[in-house]
Amino acid sequence: MKKWLVIALIVSMMASLLTGCSQPAPAAAPAEPAAAPTAAAEQKEYRVAYIARAQADSFAAWLANAVKEEAAKYDNIKLDVFDGQANDDTENGLIENAITNKYDVIIVQPNNGEAQRPYVEKAVAAGIKVITTNARISGIPGSSSVDADPYMQAKVNCDLAVSQVPQNAKVVVLMGPPGNFHADARRESWKKEFFEKRPDVKIVGEEIANWNKDEAMNYMETWVQANDKIDAIIAMNDNMAAGALEVIKDNPKFKNTLAYGVDGTAEACLLIEKGLMTSTSLQSAYDLATSLLDTTNKLVTGAEKEINMDIDCPLITKDNVQKYIEMHKKAGAIQ
Repeated sequence: MKKWLVIALIVSMMASLLTGCSQPAPAAAPAEPAAAPTAAAEQKEYRVAYIARAQADSFAAWLANAVKEEAAKYDNIKLDVFDGQANDDTENGLIENAITNKYDVIIVQPNNGEAQRPYVEKAVAAGIKVITTNARISGIPGSSSVDADPYMQAKVNCDLAVSQVPQNAKVVVLMGPPGNFHADARRESWKKEFFEKRPDVKIVGEEIANWNKDEAMNYMETWVQANDKIDAIIAMNDNMAAGALEVIKDNPKFKNTLAYGVDGTAEACLLIEKGLMTSTSLQSAYDLATSLLDTTNKLVTGAEKEINMDIDCPLITKDNVQKYIEMHKKAGAIQ
C-alpha cells in the first residue's frame, strides 16, 4: 500500500512539473522610451572672436559695443571681444591667437587691410569662417564681409560741399591710415567729387591723423597758427573732424568754418545740432552689428557659405539730425 502511495505521489509531482513547463514565459517589462533630446542639447554653441581695430577710436568702440549687444540676442553664439589698439602687430597677433584657440568665427575690423590680409588668409585656410568689416578685405576666397561703400560715404558730403564751400576757399584735410580701404576710398572720392570740380579751392594743410581725435587736434593747432582763415575742415571720419573743431570752437576768426565727416557718431550729431559741424554720412554701427551677427549665424548654421554686403550711408545735416539723435538716445549713446 505504501508502495502505491509513493508511486502516486511521484506521478502527481511529474504532472505538476510538466504543467509548469507548458506555461508561457512572462512577458518582459516594456523598455522605457528614450528621452527626447532637449533644444539646449541639440543646439551647438559657436565661439566667435571679434577683433576691434582700436577701442580708443570712437567709431570702433561704438561698433564693438553694438556687436556685443547684438550677440547677446543669439543663444548659440558666445562672443569674445579683443582690442587691436590701432597696431598691426597687436591685431595680427590676436588673429593668430584666435586661430590657435580654434574659434568657429573670427570677425576682423582691420587696422590696415593689407597688413591683416595674410593672417585672414591663414584663418580661412585653417577652416575658420572669417568676416571682415569696416573695412572689408576683398579678394580672399572663402571669407565674407559686412561693410559700407566708403566712396559713397564721402560723395554724399562732397555733393553738399561743392555748393557750400565759398570761392577761393582755404581748406584742411585729415586722413585715415594709409592702406586702409575706407581711408583711401574716401580721400579718392573727395579728390574726384569735390577738388576736381572746385579747382579754386586751396588745400593749406593735409595730414594723416589715423582716425584719432588727439592727432587731429595737434595738426589743427598748427594750421590755425599758420592761417588767418580756414573755410572748411574735410575729415575722413567724425572723430578727426571733432578734434579739429575742438581747437577752434572758441576762436571767433573761425566761427564760420565748415566741417565734414563720416560715421554719424553721437558726438557728430550733437555737433551738427549745435551748428558746429556741417554734415556727416551715417555709417551705422547698429546696422553693421545686426548684419554681422546675422551673417555669422547663417555661416555657422550652414544657411550660407559666403556673404558680402554693404549697408546704406545717408547724409546727416541740421535738417534731419534730430532723427539720428533720437536713434542714439534709444541706443543709450546720448542721455
